[in-house]
Amino acid sequence: MNNIYVDCVLDIKANLGEGPIWSIVDQNLYWVDINNCQLNKYNPINGKNKTIDVGKPIGCFAIKKNLNIILALTDGFFELKQNDKSMSFINNPESHVLENRFNDGTVDMKGRFYAGTMPINGPNKNIGAKGNLYCLNPDRNVKKIMSGFNVINGLAFSPDSKIAYVSDSADWVRTIWAYDYDLDEGVWSNKRVFFDTNDIAGRPDGGCIDTDGCYWMAGVSGWEIVRITPKGKVDMIIKMPVEKPTKIAFGGKDLEIMYVTSIGKDITIGTEEKQPLAGGIFALKVPGVKGIQFPFFG
Repeated sequence: MNNIYVDCVLDIKANLGEGPIWSIVDQNLYWVDINNCQLNKYNPINGKNKTIDVGKPIGCFAIKKNLNIILALTDGFFELKQNDKSMSFINNPESHVLENRFNDGTVDMKGRFYAGTMPINGPNKNIGAKGNLYCLNPDRNVKKIMSGFNVINGLAFSPDSKIAYVSDSADWVRTIWAYDYDLDEGVWSNKRVFFDTNDIAGRPDGGCIDTDGCYWMAGVSGWEIVRITPKGKVDMIIKMPVEKPTKIAFGGKDLEIMYVTSIGKDITIGTEEKQPLAGGIFALKVPGVKGIQFPFFG
């Protein structure tokens, strides 16, 4: 589908732009530049982007109703107060695994924050899958949910919270799985392949769900974002002006604007002139498609 206008709303040349979340409280788009250790807040009304440097790579984050930010860093979970930029430690489930950092994450409708880890230096097929998925509960206790990921990504929940999604972006895996999800107990079960991306250009990076229950995948290294039906069929492919889109968030007053983060580093040599906006934040609208409000932590 190439007739969708994709606008670069923030030409910021992010190193590793990721993890966008739309806050309905202040109508801002929060996102991170992982390698530059920055939490960003983009205001689409005035076009300004405010940055907080936390000093450590931010894999993913969640937002509380009071707009404090729960950060998943290289050394665990922290809470950041936006008003004075102070950070307090919560928990570090991988204090014994110095070679990992957090990567993708999401929040369920009960306010649980799911966040997964991956090797800081990237995946290595010879070493094996060292990433794990953790759940930070509202009571601040952390539980390990599962293991065996190379590059964990694509975490999302269906609109009725009955299905959980997760992917692995590694070149030799590039698969999205679905699980039955028990919202009351936070239990994942009945793992099955939801979508194998080997037949499309992009590998599965960040994911989100629209009101129709369709899964939106950022096709990293494929110049595209992809809409997949609940039955695991490609419904729509939208070409992007950058090689490495990373994650999608629905925003705007009516959650009809799709914001997409992207990577500005390590793009394919020779494509620089084709993607001068690499690392930017993009916005687009697809007629008839709306998002779901992203849950708060806690």
